[in-house]
Amino acid sequence: MTNKLVDHHDAEIAPEIAALNLEDKPDGPGAAAMVAAGIGVFTLGLTIILAELSTGIHDFLEAFQGSRGVGALAGKSTVAMIVWLGSWAALHYAWRVKDIDIKKMFKVGMVLGLIGAVFTFPPFFELFK
Repeated sequence: MTNKLVDHHDAEIAPEIAALNLEDKPDGPGAAAMVAAGIGVFTLGLTIILAELSTGIHDFLEAFQGSRGVGALAGKSTVAMIVWLGSWAALHYAWRVKDIDIKKMFKVGMVLGLIGAVFTFPPFFELFK
């Protein structure tokens, strides 16, 4: 058994990965998942703020939750999940065979997620009442 190193695209950044002799795969699908997660959290925060700004959006999101009335975030979280899944599918399809800068996309996902998380805090979104 030879101990030949696979020519991995991240070998110069992380030589320990090359030493594992793993098949080289594109970073696009992982990057798509990270960015889509950030988009989903951002969307949740944005829908909360938009519901505070507009009674029309508030009423739509309230009706969107269905007749069971499961809580104040039901319509908002449903919209956020639809946007998350849609963005994940679209980005995965677009980046499925590409090598994307995974560190940069991690940062993009984190920034979107942090902004979205701030939008969900009552002291922040109540500023828009």
